[in-house]
Amino acid sequence: MHLAYPAVLSVLLFCTGLYGVLARRNAILVLMSVELMLNAVNLNLVAFDVWLSKAAEETLHSGQALTLFTIAIAAAEIGIGLAIVLAVHRNRGTSDIDKLRDTAEGPDGEDPDGPETDAPATGTAAEKAEATA
Repeated sequence: MHLAYPAVLSVLLFCTGLYGVLARRNAILVLMSVELMLNAVNLNLVAFDVWLSKAAEETLHSGQALTLFTIAIAAAEIGIGLAIVLAVHRNRGTSDIDKLRDTAEGPDGEDPDGPETDAPATGTAAEKAEATA
């Protein structure tokens, strides 16, 4: 088997994952796209390992060992990523990335410490205004 077949498949998988990261708004779909990109790299590592082991007399299988490390790191990454997405979804009610730009925003998209309305500043807001002035 030629090296070109798994390399082309790896490029297609990586480009599909890259499109998913750049075009999607849902955080879970972005995490799935990152996993697709990591699997494309794993496919490339194994393909080059097999190709180089046929050419060399000594077989170290370093590509397969790196693939196992990548799979372990990807499993930890997806576990932490899903935990963060679930925590944000519980607090905000959405996993839309565009709506999660600023963590200091309120649920209406307004900054709670932002510009005051026509009401006079009283209490802690007045003290903050004096401290920053």
